[in-house]
Amino acid sequence: MQTLYNGKAKTLFAGPSPDTIIIFFKDTVTAGNGVKHATIPGKGALTAQISIKLFEMLKDSVPSHYIKKLDAQSFLAKKLQILPLEVVVRNYATGSIVKRLGLPRGQAFQPPLVEFFYKSDALHDPLLCLAHIQALGLATPHELAQMETYARHTNALLTDYFWALGLKLIDMKLEFGKTPDGTLLLADELSPDTMRLWDARTHESFDKDVFREDKGDLLTAYREVARRMGL
Repeated sequence: MQTLYNGKAKTLFAGPSPDTIIIFFKDTVTAGNGVKHATIPGKGALTAQISIKLFEMLKDSVPSHYIKKLDAQSFLAKKLQILPLEVVVRNYATGSIVKRLGLPRGQAFQPPLVEFFYKSDALHDPLLCLAHIQALGLATPHELAQMETYARHTNALLTDYFWALGLKLIDMKLEFGKTPDGTLLLADELSPDTMRLWDARTHESFDKDVFREDKGDLLTAYREVARRMGL
């Protein structure tokens, strides 16, 4: 297959038609803009299966690039022009916002907080305000409003879903892209690589923070999320 992009955690291949791609989930994991990295056999299959189930669950509520599962480690998706923005939805304070604003870890945001970051490894993915986004020409006001609406809806649905599994959705990073006709779609993945999940009772992490902060075995954490999801 023709390789279109080889990223830190996924490889994109040309799909069976010009408007499709194949997303393959690798066994690699990185943190700190790739400074910390490892290969964990079995990790790619777990993030793929979790993403597939969540995209399928959302398909009637939030339009996305997901088309269908191909195998244990990949799915078929619509080919998009990805917007250079990461949309972060925060239900509770942790990670960078704690350091940035001096908030206590675990403080709840009501309503959830939505932030935009510039997708640029060279600039270390800086936080952007709406004026910055418009000045850089990264998205139109209509696209920004649409992304926020989709992000909030996705967050609400997944918050309820995970709560029923005994997990708190702390925050999540979403990406969006456009089809050739300009239709905005949810893209990338939906997995513990791109969201924080805590046990609702103990606040134990079941996400990439386990790797970032050396808090245990990442594969065990992801397997527990998959188990609760019935995978």
